[in-house]
Amino acid sequence: MATSVEQVHGAVQTLTQSSDTLFLLLGAIMVFLMHAGFAFLEVGTVRQKNQVNALVKILADFGVSAIAYFFIGYWVAYGGTFFADAETLSQGNGYELVKFFFLMTFAAAIPAIVSGGIAERARFYPILIATFFTVGAVYPLFEGMIWNGNFGFQSWLESTFGYGFHDFAGSVVVHGVGGWIALVAVVFLGMRRGRIRAGKHTNFAPSNIPFLALGAWILSVGWFGFNVMSAQAINGISGLVAMNSLMAMVGGILASLVAGKNDPGFIHNGPLAGLVAVCAGSDLMHPIGSLITGAVAGVMFVWAFTFLQNKTKIDDVLGVWPLHGLCGAWGGVAAGIFGQQALGGLGGVSFASQLIGTVAGIAVALAGAGIVYGILHKAMGLRLSDEDEFNGADLAIHKISAVSDD
Repeated sequence: MATSVEQVHGAVQTLTQSSDTLFLLLGAIMVFLMHAGFAFLEVGTVRQKNQVNALVKILADFGVSAIAYFFIGYWVAYGGTFFADAETLSQGNGYELVKFFFLMTFAAAIPAIVSGGIAERARFYPILIATFFTVGAVYPLFEGMIWNGNFGFQSWLESTFGYGFHDFAGSVVVHGVGGWIALVAVVFLGMRRGRIRAGKHTNFAPSNIPFLALGAWILSVGWFGFNVMSAQAINGISGLVAMNSLMAMVGGILASLVAGKNDPGFIHNGPLAGLVAVCAGSDLMHPIGSLITGAVAGVMFVWAFTFLQNKTKIDDVLGVWPLHGLCGAWGGVAAGIFGQQALGGLGGVSFASQLIGTVAGIAVALAGAGIVYGILHKAMGLRLSDEDEFNGADLAIHKISAVSDD
């Protein structure tokens, strides 16, 4: 009888492990697919002479990110390595391996975010080197602080304010850090040639609105894997996360529609702004709180992108700092507001911890990116020559254009 019970228990445990592994694998695949969204969003926004470069950068960055995170980043964040035999690694149906895959797709989002900001004037290999170090060291440093309790930061927040920093799916850990790293890279690269004419700012129109829209759709769909499957196990799955993601996305769409005055670029980035902002508190908020969070993010993106492009010398091509940096920071703070029980949330979150954690993420991103891009800027140079920039990154770097002359 005891043997029979043990067999049933073992079978249930195996089924649970297999289900969790499959669940997380599907999430990893959905987030992996989001990188196609990053690629097409950039392809549709940049000028035609830089479209090939946009596609190649995203794919090459992913490859470099996987190696950097496999050998260094995962160890920095979680203390785990893969220097063991295959039998050991495959225990528990290989759940830990799939978990690495899932988390690596998050890490690879960092250079994909940066890519959109530095488009049209960045050299190829120096940027790949920057990808290696930002994914291998800068991003996992903060990731480990928040999601693995490294350096006692979360413990200090809990003892001081009652709760640690809550970031369920990475508003700050992924998007905020990526957006603020991108800001540093954009500042080092400077403005594209031709942006200032007769003392006035000139904006380059998107080259392909359908591609831009396709990228936004792919990202929006994949985001439900990004958020919902951050539970990392079947028993943690929450319909509240899905509903909050939906409502924040809708809030971003409607707010950007109004604030952006029907501009298709703003409208297609609006849902992404809302989704960035809701990642942190998607498991805590009431759907109405998520709707407000997404709407604020949509307006924030339109305002900040317009201000940057028309009033400053910060030439952020896709607006990745407003979209990921600012909206990600807003998401970290919003979790501390709309996650409160007084506003319909589930509670278990501290506004002070959310504010401090958000500022910490920004600080790590700025400092780390300043070191990485600063050294590369001095040692190798980050920017294409004037002639190469004029001819376009496609011909200058890849020796081929997106459209045949025939």
